[in-house]
Amino acid sequence: MTPFAIAGVQMYVQATESNVDGLIHRLDVLMARFPWTQMVLFSELAAFGPLDRYALPPENETIDRLCAAAARHRVWLIPGSMFLRSIDGAIRNTALVINPDGAIVARYAKMFPFRPYEAGITAGTEFCVFDVPQVGRFGLSICYDIWFPETTRQLTSMGAEVLLNPVLTGTTDRDAELAIARATAAQFQCYVFAVNGLGAGGVGKSIVVDPSATVLHQSAGQEDMFPIEIDLDVVRRQREAGMKGLGQVLKSFRDRSSDFPVYDRASGSDGYLYTLGPLEMPQQGNRAGLHVDVPQNADTPATRPLGFQAVMGKTSSG
Repeated sequence: MTPFAIAGVQMYVQATESNVDGLIHRLDVLMARFPWTQMVLFSELAAFGPLDRYALPPENETIDRLCAAAARHRVWLIPGSMFLRSIDGAIRNTALVINPDGAIVARYAKMFPFRPYEAGITAGTEFCVFDVPQVGRFGLSICYDIWFPETTRQLTSMGAEVLLNPVLTGTTDRDAELAIARATAAQFQCYVFAVNGLGAGGVGKSIVVDPSATVLHQSAGQEDMFPIEIDLDVVRRQREAGMKGLGQVLKSFRDRSSDFPVYDRASGSDGYLYTLGPLEMPQQGNRAGLHVDVPQNADTPATRPLGFQAVMGKTSSG
């Protein structure tokens, strides 16, 4: 058995004032109540809320305080995320991984900002995995990233055994995300910790799922601290022998006979996607997508990948 205790903290988040004092206070309370906790995960944008006008420089006093809090409690700390503004002015939704010595061992910028709603946020391009010595490998994604299985595919292909997914979902699609969390755990044979916030930070319903898609904990709509001891050997056994002795999905993907042309942007195999219109905010009375006509000469080189016309031109000729 390789045990490791991870606690999620589902906390109320204010949109127009700092939540840092409250975040550190809840960490103090958690560690007083459950001193056996080894890692703590907060929700997306927990420190300052969802407004990017509060973006900070990459190095700032808040980060120093969070590092000091992790060192004081000798705990791994992922304090959700915050908007950080780089020297070139780009704002990225960035999560930190702080080790028990108070050192930052990883920074991860959200790859899939929730567009068109998160307009003006620059997408990250680097995947994030990190090792806890004598325990295992962890992967980090942020909220909407989990809707794109390619992100978890890459993290687990890099050896991640636990997916940490801080979330800010205050909308009606949270139930869909709960289904995605369970499916992700089964598809990629990993633990999933998806921690949402409250108030301006979300509708709650944080969830922890084991590699067999069993829900170990699901929060409701109030503040919650949920330390859970996981066993990394469960991941390793299942990846070797299959879930319940059945599907060995990671090995099946490894040994696949086919590659996927949709990932070759020049192949034209993704031509249908270019009929869906621009990625923009819906307007009142919007009827986009109800009637789509794609004539043979619809191809526009400036907006269509190589091969689009050859593929989509077949729609009118059969």
